[in-house]
Amino acid sequence: MISIRGVTKSFGPVKALDRLALEIPAGQIFGYLGPNGAGKTTTVKILSGMIPPDSGTAEIAGFDIVRQSLEVKKRIGVVPESGALYECLTPAEYWEFTGRLYHLDQKTIARRGQEFAELFGLKDRMEERINGFSKGMKQRVVIASALLHDPDVLFLDEPLNGLDANAVLTVKELIRSLAKKGKTVFYCSHILEVVEKLCDRVVILDSGTVAADGSPASLKRMTRRASLEAVFSQLTQDPDAGDAARVLAERLAGEKMKK
Repeated sequence: MISIRGVTKSFGPVKALDRLALEIPAGQIFGYLGPNGAGKTTTVKILSGMIPPDSGTAEIAGFDIVRQSLEVKKRIGVVPESGALYECLTPAEYWEFTGRLYHLDQKTIARRGQEFAELFGLKDRMEERINGFSKGMKQRVVIASALLHDPDVLFLDEPLNGLDANAVLTVKELIRSLAKKGKTVFYCSHILEVVEKLCDRVVILDSGTVAADGSPASLKRMTRRASLEAVFSQLTQDPDAGDAARVLAERLAGEKMKK
């Protein structure tokens, strides 16, 4: 469903992606991890057509992301790290706007909007302006908007930001259900416990290249670590960072005791 071949992207002297190559099949919940600046968001922006690669090619559902970008956009839904909304609109108006962009008819937009409103606890707030919503409520609107046209591929960049515990459970179950129906979920997050439990496969990116690729269980076996968090730390952390953190904590504690 997603094919990435030798994709490279630089921003000035900084190489965000270095000949990235990945194949992601339909129906897979794909976890994409990496420290800040590793290239995760850059990858999502390239695959969703927001920015072009410097070199290399990528396809989604067999369509080239550059030469056939409109065909790609028809088949993807994106929840960005920082969801951008027209906050002067209500959820109903925003979903109608989104649905029209995907050429959905009015009945389909209304029906799916009602379903998402019930799922995400927005049924009684459909006529309120989004600018009065909390961060978590806005995130629910963004997630529903990304799913409104029933995409084949869903890109999620920190989708649980701001959500309460009940909404988190709802989104996780929704992701599992979508994958069972053959949808591909490209999931970026720093919440490693969720990734470990949710994702079929995990790629750890470091400095624009793949540091590890496998199921959470296989990565733990390979590194002899008990958790995905420990695997991530081993593969991406500066070996001196842990010692430096402990030294700093001890020094701060010592200064406090002196006071």
